[in-house]
Amino acid sequence: MRSLFSTAAVLTLALTAAACAGTPMEGGYNSDVKTLAADCQARQGILVPTGAQTGRAAADNACQLRGVTSPRLED
Repeated sequence: MRSLFSTAAVLTLALTAAACAGTPMEGGYNSDVKTLAADCQARQGILVPTGAQTGRAAADNACQLRGVTSPRLED
């Protein structure tokens, strides 16, 4: 009886893992990084890691502007 429950539990976990692995993640971390990189490139910058590992793409990366003069500095 105990082995029947163990087998059922293992089978349930295996089926759950297989279902999760088969579905693509929409809007995941990589998608957020790609969006941030595209926005940054549109502003003539480059996306660089901040060193943080929060799991949020916006907190883990920053747009570093290169060769662009800030409008505040222009007269």
